[in-house]
Amino acid sequence: MFATIERVPDGVEPVATVIEPEGATVVLRRDEADRLGLAYDYVAARIVLGAETDLADVGVTAAFATALARLGIGCNVMAGVHHDHVFVPYDRAAGAVEAIAALP
Repeated sequence: MFATIERVPDGVEPVATVIEPEGATVVLRRDEADRLGLAYDYVAARIVLGAETDLADVGVTAAFATALARLGIGCNVMAGVHHDHVFVPYDRAAGAVEAIAALP
């Protein structure tokens, strides 16, 4: 779940956090968001790319984003040091996984 909060509560372990002027955007597991009583803005499935990527690699995001766009699947991407994490609408996850797996 993507939610906007003023600050991350103690004891909460978000999948990711982005600090913006409007507040903290947190990505949490659904059960954690529900436990905290948070209203969430976006329900997503997280796909972790199995291939280890480098933060300086060129074209990785473009390749899978283009494949997903052809299917009308929007995505939000966050890169870790080792893997890219692709967030897609929860109900489109299976098609997104299939499209990404088909990439060379």
